[in-house]
Formats: sequence, structure tokens, C-alpha cells
Amino acid sequence: MYRRRAEGLEVLLGHPGGPLFVKKDAGIWSIPKGEIEGDEDLLVAARREFAEEVGCPSAGPYIELHPIRQKGGKIVHAWACQGDCDPRAAKSNMFVMEWPPHSGRQQEFPEIDRVEWFDLATAKNKIKQGQTELIKELARKLGR
Repeated sequence: MYRRRAEGLEVLLGHPGGPLFVKKDAGIWSIPKGEIEGDEDLLVAARREFAEEVGCPSAGPYIELHPIRQKGGKIVHAWACQGDCDPRAAKSNMFVMEWPPHSGRQQEFPEIDRVEWFDLATAKNKIKQGQTELIKELARKLGR
């Protein structure tokens, strides 16, 4: 999601939830994304995942961005849309993992523990390295 401000373009990024990322910041934020269910349409999946991870619906028109391959090999298909979600109202879906490690205790954590709006320069520093190209492409397509 992006929005236009007097100061320029801003993009909404999510900080990964869970205990492994609590003290990490630069280079780990991400666009809201997730897994495709069965033969689900890619844009339908993107809209569903955005709503699940941010707690805010998105609305078109959508700008399709070129797929990227992340460091781990995962291919990410992404679309951008204009919107203005309130980060304070964001609510993510949850996941379960063993924590602390080897304790046998299962704990629940949000997939995204917070979302924030960032100007493009800051977003390029915050986002995972493999997703930087998505920000650059969006800026080009919007004439920034």
C-alpha cells in the first residue's frame, strides 16, 4: 500500500512478529505477503494476505509489480494500491512456535507485530534486501 503526502510518496511495511525479530529493525521489514491457497488467483491471494496480516482491506486499482526472488528462493508476486491504513489499528493473524527453543512450550505470536509508513528512502533501508526492487519499481511507475 502506498499513499501520497506533501513530503512525497510513502509505503506501508510490516515488521515480522515473534521473538526472533524483537530487537531487529533495518533490513527485515517486508511488504505484507503470504502463501497462495491451492489454485487461488495471485491477486486474490495478495488481497487476502494483506487483510490477514494488516487487518485493513485494500482496494484497487492495483499496480502489478514484477515478481522478485528472495534470498531463500521464494518468489514474491506483488501489487501496489493507494490507501491510508492507520498503523495503530493494524491487527495481524497469529502463528504458533516453540518458545523458548527446546522448552516444549508452544506460544502464539503475530505474523506482523507492527506496520508503519515510510518515505521511499527510509523504506529502502528498512525492507528486506530482496524486496528493495519492489519499492524502486513502484516509484518508477508512479513517476517518483
